[in-house]
Amino acid sequence: MNRATHIAIIMDGNGRWAELRGEKRVKGHEAGAKVVRSITEYCAAHKEVQRLTLYAFSTENWKRPKVEVEFLMKLLEKYLKSELENYLKNNIRFEPIGDIRAFSSSLQKTIKDVAEKSAHCDGLIQSLALNYGAHDEMLRAINKIKKADEDITEAMLYNALDCKDSVDLLIRTGGDHRLSNFLLWQSAYAELFFTDTLWPDFSVKELEKMLNNFTKIERKFGGLK
Repeated sequence: MNRATHIAIIMDGNGRWAELRGEKRVKGHEAGAKVVRSITEYCAAHKEVQRLTLYAFSTENWKRPKVEVEFLMKLLEKYLKSELENYLKNNIRFEPIGDIRAFSSSLQKTIKDVAEKSAHCDGLIQSLALNYGAHDEMLRAINKIKKADEDITEAMLYNALDCKDSVDLLIRTGGDHRLSNFLLWQSAYAELFFTDTLWPDFSVKELEKMLNNFTKIERKFGGLK
């Protein structure tokens, strides 16, 4: 039976969720942050899930309106500060991926502080992709090892990536069917699940259904059995 040790989620649909209710897009982001907590707590209690990677802010998201980007930065900092206690309570280690150097010094400090204070936790790893793009990740990884005298191997590249764990189950909410520059290397053999559910409406029940379906898939990894 398959084990989904690493689940990755593209959390799409916050803005549309708010707009459908006649509200500003930021309200959708606030609602989405609450779902992050419930999904994370569920995964922390699940005996097989070891890592949950969530696409929180991409390298392309800077193209959004300045007001929305500024709100997202404040929401992220507020979320991390409020979640630290919950991380520690549930034995969750927070581990960011992406290039956080583009963020304000205050937000960078908060990200690093929460990571350091939860580093001793040995349960679920909640990994937020922050200013993350798979192309950027791979370029940074290649630049780390390009001076090596020997040929670059798959193992060397994996070790230089932000995220060093292959994805078992990749989920995208919101109805679109694309990867949007998310964990492209790590998802080479991931099982892809797409749902029309907008992220603020995504529930533990729907995740459980996906996990049950995942266990029934025959994963061959390029072989015959």
